[in-house]
Amino acid sequence: MRRIAQFFKVSKEQFVSSVMEEFPQYSERDANDMYDALSLPKRATKGSAGYDFFAPFSFSLPAGTTIKIPTGIRAKMEEDWVLKIYPRSGLGFKYRLQMNNTVGIIDSDYYYSDNEGHIFIKMTNCSNEGKTVEVSAGSGFAQGIFLEYGITVDDDAEGIRNGGFGSTTKN
Repeated sequence: MRRIAQFFKVSKEQFVSSVMEEFPQYSERDANDMYDALSLPKRATKGSAGYDFFAPFSFSLPAGTTIKIPTGIRAKMEEDWVLKIYPRSGLGFKYRLQMNNTVGIIDSDYYYSDNEGHIFIKMTNCSNEGKTVEVSAGSGFAQGIFLEYGITVDDDAEGIRNGGFGSTTKN
């Protein structure tokens, strides 16, 4: 296997700011403690394709609701690779938990964005049975898979990314 990427934490300042913006119920001290407890994504077994992303805090997600999780994680990877983010298989199967953009795409140049390439994961519980997803702090809730990709022979893209969530199409 080729080793093409590495996970890092974003700065404490970036993470604390993101948590407090999305979840005002947490204090700065709470967010600092979450940061200190963050685990980098990892594979559970030698044969796993996906790297588990761990919840920085506990959350409940009732059917029909959405949450945007600041993971505190960034990924540095070779230029011709992409990190795709999916819900953990068990959560998708049991609760119909889905990514809001169907699949999260983390491009190699996102690492260098002003927000330090901070990976956010936005999910919706689409349960038809009214089930509530309960996720404990430190437990896996999403998985990321690195894939190599190609480009067309006449590709001449030279744009520079600064941001995420559609930033490459903004003027």
